[in-house]
Amino acid sequence: MEKAFDINMITDFVPTLISYLPVTLEILALSLLFGYILGLLLALPRIYNIPIVSQLAKVYISFFRGTPIMVQLFIVFYGIPALTGLIGIDTSKMDPFYAAVATYALSNAAAAAEIIRGGVGSVDKGQTEAAYSIGLSGSQAFRRIVLPQALVQAFPNMGNMVISSLKDTSLAFSIGVMDMSGRGQTLITSSNHSLEVYIALSVVYYAVAVLFEWFFRVAEKRIKKNQTRLVTVFDMNIH
Repeated sequence: MEKAFDINMITDFVPTLISYLPVTLEILALSLLFGYILGLLLALPRIYNIPIVSQLAKVYISFFRGTPIMVQLFIVFYGIPALTGLIGIDTSKMDPFYAAVATYALSNAAAAAEIIRGGVGSVDKGQTEAAYSIGLSGSQAFRRIVLPQALVQAFPNMGNMVISSLKDTSLAFSIGVMDMSGRGQTLITSSNHSLEVYIALSVVYYAVAVLFEWFFRVAEKRIKKNQTRLVTVFDMNIH
């Protein structure tokens, strides 16, 4: 039975929840790392219109952007043991932490692919032509000229994706991950103070999101300042 609201319980819950913040941040960091790598691999076929692969990437992106993250969590969590069982490998006791990382990485890859593709599209085509004029190959022009500028253009959207992914990790408890939300569920069971727990969770998540927003805002200003200098030097070398 739910107990009467006690505001003092919030301050008691916050330190307990913060102690599980490293688990949440680890899931976030790993899923973003693998997500960005896979996202780049998904974006390239669409950027260069590679037959078949481009269509497959489009379907992948559409699926992960069009289905709820909780559904994806259950598909991966229950799907991996089902698939590995077909080849005689038992992964039924797999740590749900890894299933969460895999799910968020796959989901983040879809978002990252579209962000990168949009960033590449925003780069002036004259930059690529200029790179060719000084003897760079297509792959060199993309790696050294186009991609760095595209990532700068996409940086604000990447920051938004990080914060969005942070909030999505709150659902990892649904497959048994003991992160902040998972610990919050145990606190609710043991204390019968669900409102206080959810308020404490919101305080911690909000504080982390505000720190991320500040970091990305400062980093964006510095990156754009450095980009202006690099583009100026590149143009001077051309002329």
